[in-house]
Amino acid sequence: MERRQLGQTDLMVSKVCLGTMTFGEQNTELDAHSQLDYALARGINFIDTAEMYPVMARPDTQGLTERYIGSWLKKRGRRADVVLATKVAGPNKMMPWIRGANHNLDAANIRAAVEDSLRRLHTDYIDLYQIHWPSRNLPIFGSNSFNPRAERPAVPIAETLGALGELVRAGTIRHIGVSNESAWGVCQYIKRSEQLGLPRIATVQNLYNLTARAFETSLMDEACYREGVGLLAYSPLAFGQLTAKYLDDPDALGRLTVFPKNWSPRYVRPAVLAATAEYAALARSNGLTPAQMALAWCYSRWFVGSTIIGATNLTQLKENIDAVDVVLSPEVLKGIDEIHARYMNVGQ
Repeated sequence: MERRQLGQTDLMVSKVCLGTMTFGEQNTELDAHSQLDYALARGINFIDTAEMYPVMARPDTQGLTERYIGSWLKKRGRRADVVLATKVAGPNKMMPWIRGANHNLDAANIRAAVEDSLRRLHTDYIDLYQIHWPSRNLPIFGSNSFNPRAERPAVPIAETLGALGELVRAGTIRHIGVSNESAWGVCQYIKRSEQLGLPRIATVQNLYNLTARAFETSLMDEACYREGVGLLAYSPLAFGQLTAKYLDDPDALGRLTVFPKNWSPRYVRPAVLAATAEYAALARSNGLTPAQMALAWCYSRWFVGSTIIGATNLTQLKENIDAVDVVLSPEVLKGIDEIHARYMNVGQ
């Protein structure tokens, strides 16, 4: 599988990354190990996780995803074969089981988070350590617009960078990245790193799929291109919506039926459903499955460093990886853009 340079680092990662947030919720430890084995056999060397996983977040399962990856690494002895990425949770009073209700992106919390992740992962270093979401007020996880009335005290970016810099110097993390960030946030991280001689972010992990193309419409693509920051595209199938399985069967097993209906409203908005139906029809009329088209499109975007896929079984994982060899015709690409124009920013 093709490998790409991760930002301006020395890391070369597969263009497909194995996302693991189902490990511990929808997947057992045995399932997780099978997926990891299969992914590596198919040429994937990039694994993404987070301290708060699995999803849905629960106090009794938090950390299981990293534990399952760690038990696999310990059993298989494959640490040198993978580029391992994980994340520290930003502030969220709804998850008090992660270092208390007031956990944030300060030095003490970041150090504790890294130590816990290293222990669960059975490793002594993390290749890419990411800020899962910012400390400051920012429209994320389905919010569409910035609200200055929602401002709150936040840990300064320089302080967060300083804490990460200490861990880079200690060798426990190699490179850093951000997630669920804006163009302003990416540029601030770069600015502060240059001003203070601190590590430079290599990546931004943001939502990106056929129904959520804000990365292209908010100047994120230009900011990341000019600053040498790679996009790690997450949720390329919109929680399974873009497979069209819920169109074909509203009760199909998956996150949108297993989890509470109000948990992730961005994937069930009327415009998203309408666009998904048109995307599915376009794919099928061109001899493709909806999942193949959605993933092949994401895999081919010039600014995507790696696309993070997730699956609950090996059949899904195989189809997702196989899509890396699908080349979309100019007609299909034109059709995709026409549908997007009719439902601009439907899933942001």
